[in-house]
Amino acid sequence: MTTALPLPEFTHERVEVITGHRSGLFIAVALHSSALGSALGGARLWTYPQWSDALGDVLRLSAAMTLKNAAAGLDAGGGKAVIGLAPGTTLDAERRRAAFLDLGDAVEAMDGLYRTAEDVGSTTDDMLVVSERTAHVVGLPDRVGGSGEPAGPTSLGVYEAIRATLEQLTGVADVAGRAVTISGLGQVGSRLAVRLSAEGARLTVTDVDPLKRHLAHDLEAAWVPPGEEHLVPADVFVPAGIGGLLTDDVIDALDARAVCGPANNPLAERRGADRLASRGILYAPDFVVNAGGVIYLDLVAKGLGTRDEILARVAGIGATLRRVYADAAERGVTPLEAAEALAAGRLRAATGTAVPA
Repeated sequence: MTTALPLPEFTHERVEVITGHRSGLFIAVALHSSALGSALGGARLWTYPQWSDALGDVLRLSAAMTLKNAAAGLDAGGGKAVIGLAPGTTLDAERRRAAFLDLGDAVEAMDGLYRTAEDVGSTTDDMLVVSERTAHVVGLPDRVGGSGEPAGPTSLGVYEAIRATLEQLTGVADVAGRAVTISGLGQVGSRLAVRLSAEGARLTVTDVDPLKRHLAHDLEAAWVPPGEEHLVPADVFVPAGIGGLLTDDVIDALDARAVCGPANNPLAERRGADRLASRGILYAPDFVVNAGGVIYLDLVAKGLGTRDEILARVAGIGATLRRVYADAAERGVTPLEAAEALAAGRLRAATGTAVPA
């Protein structure tokens, strides 16, 4: 279940909210900005306490996609979709298929201004179902000639961001011997854990699913109960689950030198960036760190490069984050403000107008 957060300021171009006529489920598609091109952002299938929490999530996530795609240098706007489940709801195969057919209809109704893809809770096979109702979907399974699972490229980008963060902290980008705590062992977090372990990082990991503990055993990583991971001393704390983890209380107790992870919207409130800075904790903005998947999906869909060339572009997230850190230091602002300014500059150049904060 996601954390209930306050509704963000409404700056979106268009939001469609429906009850799927096949599935009966809450479905929302949010187009935050198409200033840089057709929006791209995944479709999340998740459980929410109330439908309004699902709506708030899609508004926050779509706005973050505008920043992510702009900061990554993509010619793509920001959007997102959410299929919201009431607590205790489980989907059998038939109703799950119905939900993604309904999503396909909702995406088609956006007239090509929004392209969807997999996200938390959804899969490439779900996107294949969506493709029965709309052509505006990317990340289809490999077996049908699609680009496949984007978690690998996302984890590559996070890895390079962690190296850039360590370099900012210590002058050396090497992860060997560094203490890293990963909160969330999903598709991205687990891949990242395997890579960091292979390179000699000292790992502490956790997940709400106790079955993920086997990965900690396999990697000889320390396991802590969920909710206690921020108390473990670390060079880098890696939020890799659902957003809103970094509340004021968690930030005040966080025993880490830096925060750098793939979770979308890890700050429960924007002021958390200032709170981290006041404690001397370096914060890598999530929408810079986790852009690897969307870079990969967008460039593959548009045929802009070979796979190796596209993955090199993903690895460039490290260079982007180094620029953000340098700009933040030069201007005397937080890395979040510097990253937002980077994205706003691209949006301003595209529209010729001021961009809402």
